[in-house]
Amino acid sequence: MSSTGDKMKGLAKETQGKINQGVGRLIGNRRLEAEGALLKRKGQAQQAVGNAKDAIKSVIDKA
Repeated sequence: MSSTGDKMKGLAKETQGKINQGVGRLIGNRRLEAEGALLKRKGQAQQAVGNAKDAIKSVIDKA
């Protein structure tokens, strides 16, 4: 997957996680809140992978 694809999918996961977390908190559903927090972290990790790919590509392009 490309770095842009990783970043976009990561952002989508992070956003969905934030929504789930907020809804879970709002309705008092701890499981939904926890699942949202986990999805948010997964999204952040996937974005970090995309950023790392960009950094590696940048180094390779400079060499």
